[in-house]
Amino acid sequence: MNGLARALAILLIPIAGVGACKPVEEAAPAPIRPVLYTVAKPVDAVVFGPFAGFIEPRYKSEIGFQIAGRVIARDVTIGDVVKKGQRIAALDPVVTRFGLTRAEADLADAQAQAEYAAATEARRRKLLAGGNVTQAQLDSAVASRDTAQARLVQAQANLQKARDQMGYTELRADFDGVVTVRSAEVGQVLSAGAAVVTLARPEEREAVVDIPEDLVGAMPKDGVFTVALQSAPGITVTGRVREIVPFADQMTRTRRIRLTLVEPSEAFRLGTTVTVSLSRPVKPAVSLPATAVVQADGRDSVWLVSVAGDSVARRPVTIEGRRDDRVSVTEGLAAGDRVVVAGASSLTEGQAVRISDRPL
Repeated sequence: MNGLARALAILLIPIAGVGACKPVEEAAPAPIRPVLYTVAKPVDAVVFGPFAGFIEPRYKSEIGFQIAGRVIARDVTIGDVVKKGQRIAALDPVVTRFGLTRAEADLADAQAQAEYAAATEARRRKLLAGGNVTQAQLDSAVASRDTAQARLVQAQANLQKARDQMGYTELRADFDGVVTVRSAEVGQVLSAGAAVVTLARPEEREAVVDIPEDLVGAMPKDGVFTVALQSAPGITVTGRVREIVPFADQMTRTRRIRLTLVEPSEAFRLGTTVTVSLSRPVKPAVSLPATAVVQADGRDSVWLVSVAGDSVARRPVTIEGRRDDRVSVTEGLAAGDRVVVAGASSLTEGQAVRISDRPL
């Protein structure tokens, strides 16, 4: 038995030595987490718009004839500049001239009747003094004289009306302006008051824009808008709200806004398409997705990617606005900071990360 125990001891010595020489395994490194990030860009202004619109005159009139008739001439067309008193169109004067001739004849007849009635009244008044006529006959002569005088006045008025209507056969501009709409053509028979052209005053122009109804409430009523030409965005002018239509369009659900332009240049011609927007200064803030914010020690924080892009560090921030799935950070971030926006809840201080080539 002693020999067997000695042999076993000799065999176990190498095995124990081998176990003692085996090195201890090191702890596995933390996994590298892929994250998505965005670059902080502080915004110090809020822009309302832009909205597309066009230039219109503040004052415009639909010009038409005061009498009915057939158009025989139209001297202007769309875009023409007209002066006060310039002829725009003319009606056929034949019927109106016949009316003037009749009025002149009626006046001559009324004058003759009035002279005859006056002479008759004078004769009967002399005869009454001699007792040759009765008082009733004199009264009849006086009544006839008054009736003839009234008809004379009526005939004079009809003649003046006929002369005025002769003047109405020519349509003339009441003010300097630009023709923006043409509504009648030569040969067309028009009723009294029907529009022939629309005449606009070019000295006062305004921008007209349709804004969605749900955004009108957020629009500052006293704001100064920037109106820019769509064809040349560098050419701008300021505009102030003059009118907000109280009801929305039933089809588009938009409300029309009219802006008075402040000293516009000649580039802002009537009918020109423009872009309207309003920029207001606000406290600088960074807009981030709500997923970027985590709670740490009772404060809002975000994870920032290091300059090398291989690790993250937590940064406390101040949030002053939350809306839907966005937050507004006013303190704690600088321009250019790379903020983790996906996977932030599972990160730890100094953790190794892998970022994408492009930010969100």
